[in-house]
Amino acid sequence: EDFSKAMSQAGSSQFQEVIRQELEYSMKVELDKILATAAANELEHTKKDLEGFKKLFHRFLQEKGPSVDWGKIQRPPEDSIQPYEKIKARGLPDNIASVLNKLVVVKLNGGLGTSMGCKGPKSLIGVRNENTFLDLTVQQIEHLNKSYNTDVPLVLMNSFNTDDDTKKILQKYSHSRVKIYTFNQSRYPRINKETLLPIAKDVSYSGENTECWYPPGHGDIYASFYNSGLLDNLIAEGKEYIFVSNIDNLGATVDLFILNHLMNPPNGKRCEFVMEVTNKTRADVKGGTLTQYENKLRLVEIAQVPKAHVDEFKSVSKFKIFNTNNLWIALSAIKRLQEKNAIDMEIIVNPKTLDGGLNVIQLETAVGAAIKSFENSLGINVPRSRFLPVKTTSDLLLVMSNLYSLNAGSLTMSEKREFPTVPLVKLGSSFTKVQDYLRRFESIPDMLELDHLTVSGDVTFGKNVSLKVSV
Repeated sequence: EDFSKAMSQAGSSQFQEVIRQELEYSMKVELDKILATAAANELEHTKKDLEGFKKLFHRFLQEKGPSVDWGKIQRPPEDSIQPYEKIKARGLPDNIASVLNKLVVVKLNGGLGTSMGCKGPKSLIGVRNENTFLDLTVQQIEHLNKSYNTDVPLVLMNSFNTDDDTKKILQKYSHSRVKIYTFNQSRYPRINKETLLPIAKDVSYSGENTECWYPPGHGDIYASFYNSGLLDNLIAEGKEYIFVSNIDNLGATVDLFILNHLMNPPNGKRCEFVMEVTNKTRADVKGGTLTQYENKLRLVEIAQVPKAHVDEFKSVSKFKIFNTNNLWIALSAIKRLQEKNAIDMEIIVNPKTLDGGLNVIQLETAVGAAIKSFENSLGINVPRSRFLPVKTTSDLLLVMSNLYSLNAGSLTMSEKREFPTVPLVKLGSSFTKVQDYLRRFESIPDMLELDHLTVSGDVTFGKNVSLKVSV
C-alpha cells in the first residue's frame, strides 16, 4: 500500500511538472506573438517587461499556496525593531545638510483615483486648500531644500495609467527648488483565470485593450528603477539612500532623525533597509506585520497566512505593529541585489473580474516584502502621525478638517486637540465619490472634539457645523 501510494505521488508530481512545462511553453508562445506586434521604438522596454513577467509566471507555477510555514514564525528579536524615541534621542549632527544631500525621495505614483470616483492619477486629487498630493509632496521637499540649502530630488514611480497625466502637470513645478525625475513601472499582461494565458493579443494598451494590462504592484520598483538607468545616475551623483512611500500617505515626510541613524549608525554598521512600522489599532488588523522567519526579518501579509491562523494574525495583542510602507533603502544594495537577481518577494495573486465578466488574475509583488533580501535590516516603531493615508473620502474629511494644520506641505495634528488619536469616521455610500462628497459639505465641520462619526443615507452638512464626541 505504501509503495503504491509513493508511486502515485511520484506520478502525480511528474504529471504536475509536465503540465507546468506545457503552461510555461504556451505562455512563451503567446508572449512572443505579443512582442512581434511591438514597434521598433517600444521593442526594448516591451521585451524587458515581458521577460520580467515570464520570471514571475515561472515562480507562480512553482509555488504552492500561502508561502509561510506558520510554525516558523517568531517574534522579532528585541533590537530588530527600535522605538522611534530612541532614534530621536540621539539628536542631529551639525552637518545635517551633507547627510540630506545623500537622500532621494521616491513616491509610488502608479495608482488611479478610481476607488474615490476620480479619473486620472490619484496624486492629482485636491486634498487641502486646493493642493493635491503631488503639490504637498513638492512643497515639503522644496521647504527642506530651502531650509538646509540642499538638493534632495523627488522621483515618481508612475505606471502606464498615470504617466502621461503626471508628466503634463510636472511643468507646473519647473521653477520650484526640487529636481523631479520619473520612471515607469512595468506593464504586465493580465492572465485568463481558466486558461492561464494572457488576454492581450498585441502590445497596444489603449481603447479596448486597456483592460489587458496592469502595473504589477510596487514590488516592481527594484527592477524598474534599475532598468530605467535612473538608479545608476543617482549613485553617480553621490546619492546613497532612497526614502520610499505611497504618495497618498500624507504622514510620510522626510524624517531627519531616521536619516541620521542610517548615515551615522551607532554601531558603525549601516542598515540597508529600514521599515517604519507603527502600532496597530482596530482599523489596521489586516496590515502586514514584521516577524522573525528563518533568522531574517520578514514582512508577512494577511494573504500569506494559512486560513486557520488568520484570526491569530489579526490579534492586536500578538502582532502589535504593522508596516506603514515608509521605507529607507540603500541604493548600492538595490543595485547589487538586482544584478544578482537576488531580490526575493512573495507573489500576490490578485483576482479581478473585468467589465465583460471575464475572470483574470494579476501577479503582483510588494516593495516591503524584499526586506529579507537585504543585509542588516531594521524596523523602527514610529508615531502614528507618520501614517496618514487617504484611501477613502472618510480619510479625506479628516485631512481637510481643523484636526490638522498645514505648514510647508506637511500636515500636523492641531495643538487644540486634546488627545493625539484620530476620530473614527465612516461616511456612507452616498459619499464614496469625491464629487458627491464635496457636494454634501457646504463647509468642513469643526472636528476638534470628535471621537466617532457614522453617516448613513442621504445626508448633507450645512455651514458652521460642529461635531463632538460621538455623532
